[in-house]
Order: sequence, then C-alpha cells, then structure tokens
Amino acid sequence: MPNCRFCGALLRLTFADLGKTPLANSYVRKEDLNHVEPFYPLHARVCEVCFLVQVESVVPAEEIFGHYAYFSSYSKSWLEHAADYCRTVQKKFALGKESFVIEIASNDGYLLKNFIASRIPCLGVEPAANVAEVARRNNVPTETLFFGEKTAGEIATKYKKADLIIANNVLAHVPDLNDFVKGFKILLKPGGTITVEVPHLLKLIEGAQFDTIYHEHYSYFSLLALEKIFAAHGLQIYDTDELSTHGGSLRIYAAHDNEGRKISAQLKKIQADEKAANLDNSTGYSGFDAKVKNICTEFLSFLKKAKAEGKTVVGFGAAAKGNTLLNVSGVKNDLIKFVCDNNPHKQGLYLPGSHIPILSPQEIFAKKPNYILILPWNIAAEISAEIRGTKSWDGEFATAIPHLKTWQ
Repeated sequence: MPNCRFCGALLRLTFADLGKTPLANSYVRKEDLNHVEPFYPLHARVCEVCFLVQVESVVPAEEIFGHYAYFSSYSKSWLEHAADYCRTVQKKFALGKESFVIEIASNDGYLLKNFIASRIPCLGVEPAANVAEVARRNNVPTETLFFGEKTAGEIATKYKKADLIIANNVLAHVPDLNDFVKGFKILLKPGGTITVEVPHLLKLIEGAQFDTIYHEHYSYFSLLALEKIFAAHGLQIYDTDELSTHGGSLRIYAAHDNEGRKISAQLKKIQADEKAANLDNSTGYSGFDAKVKNICTEFLSFLKKAKAEGKTVVGFGAAAKGNTLLNVSGVKNDLIKFVCDNNPHKQGLYLPGSHIPILSPQEIFAKKPNYILILPWNIAAEISAEIRGTKSWDGEFATAIPHLKTWQ
C-alpha cells in the first residue's frame, strides 16, 4: 500500500480506480504503432490524515517532462488569462523595473512575455528542454531546470530572490511536494508573494471531472490540503481567487509565515465551502468512482450508437484529459476517426492507447463529420466558436463530462 507524498501516511481510501492507461501525453509516432505500448495503473487515493488526493508515481518525472508536447501558446483563452493575471499582479504588488519575477514551469514564455513588455525583470524555470528553447527564442530568459530546494538555492545565488514567484498549473505535476515547496521558501524575498494556480478538487468532485486524473498529475488539491503543505514549510496562504479555468481553479497567495498577513474573507469562504462538502473527512470523497463508471458507460453507448447509425464522430483537442476519457472508456479508432489539434507539434502523431490520428483542424471541413467531440470541455465555447460553419452540413458538437451533451 502506497504512502502519502506529503505526510507519509498509508493511503487506504480509493477516490477513483481508473484501471491501466498509457501516459496521457505520450503521443505515438506512426512508425511506433506496432510496438508494445506501456500501460500503468491509474489509481487515485485519498490521504485520511492530510486529505491530499493523489496517484502513485509510476514513472520518474524526468521521463515525462524532460521533453514535453504541451505548449501554452496555442490556446487563445489561456493567453488572455495570462495577460489578465499579469496586469492584475503588476498593479496589486506595485511591480516595476526594480522588481524580480520568477515563474516556475514557465513553458514557452507565454506568460512572462507580458512582464517583459512592461520592462519588469523576470526569469522562467522550465524543465522541458524543447519547450524552454522555444521560450528563449522568444526572448524570455529561461533556465532549464527541475525546481526544488537545491535548484532554488542555485537560482537565488545566480540571480536574486523574487518579489513574486508564479507557479500556475505545475503543483499537480510535482512528485516530491515537500522538496518543491521548500524551494518556494528559499527563493522568496522577505515581503514577497507566491501565487499558485491549481484545479480545485471541490470543483473536480462536483463536476465529475475524472478525466483530469492522469499519471502526470500526481496530486489534486483542496485548499485544506494546500494550507497544510505550505504551513509545514513556513509559508502562510493568506488569500485566494476562484477562477473558471480548467473547470474551476484556485489561485492562492502565500507569504513567509512570520509576516502575519491578514487572512482574506475570500479564503475563509473557500474554507467554509470545503467543510460543507465534507472534504475534511472521508464522506466527501465517497461515490466518485461510481460516477466515473456511469459517465464512461454513457459515453461508450453514444459512440456505438453513432457508429451503428452510420454517423461519423471525430474529436477536437488532443488534450491529456481526453486521453484519460478515451482510455478509461475503452475507445479505439473505430469509434472516433481522428482528432484535430491546433498544435503542429502534435499533428501527424497518434493518441496514446486509442491510436487515433491527430490531424489539422482543416480536416473537419474536408470530412464534414456528424459529431465533433470536444475533448478539452473546459474550453468548449472557444473551440466551437473557432470552427463555426458546421451547421452547413448539420454537424453537431458534443462533450462527455459531466454527462453526454450535444448541440449545434
């Protein structure tokens, strides 16, 4: 039985047992389709001591993130979210030419370029060498490093401590949470602030968002668990924002715990919401596994019915969450003909497990499918607006989470 990656307690309680799946971002080349593809157990458990939801580390992080297929700059809504965040914190913390901003897991520089445009000194820290190189080509200073206690000290020595540390949608990808958060403590300047964005476990449960569970996401966070983790390393979470991104996220604000920051009313509100949902006891986590099975049954029935009626289903968005949905549901390329994606780095490859080919969005208009299944349901409005014109052949959009939905 595995141990909690934060507090070390035995993990006895199942949150969702999703069987065996391939790594969600391990896209397959055509010449490798006949090779044996590794599948790993995907079992999310709840720690009954600190209430951190987590999956086992089945593959070293270096193997997953050393070379990565996800580039943030291909989502218009995500770029807008990043620009809005930068405007907000620049004003909130009076950032200027004397400030220093560090982003952990800075990807291709999509966010930091906003600070560069405002002439605010900044640095990206990105472990994926291929992605970091794109950032540097875009004139975003970037160190290719896995962040933690040791590398935080190296960065502080080479550069200086940060007025603002940003870590958006990276904490879930961290196998050693204690080492990572220790790095925050080391790198943060006195009086500085850390902002961290994570999908909110409460929203994941309410929306049955099981497809956000995959091996690359080691942990799933409530505010309750985050407060315990940060407090253990001398950091205080003093404020939160509720965000619509990724189906419902939290942005937390943290500082050194000896600074006595005032606790916001918004943070107290989230604490009360989680308590009302019983996230401070095992009751709040029961029944989720059964919801997953019902969603997969409904989804597979929809695809089989469409095939029996001679209708064509294609996908849009070769997202990691889509790969969890497809593999847990047992979907192959006989039920979904292809998936389109705007990211040219994914086009020409195949989805892991299902081996559905990834093509450019233009193929939708060439093939005129009956249904376009939007796999990244969290940006369904953006995608459906992007591929207007499907009504000309009575094409319909579909999403599967939290239940099967179709519309024109």
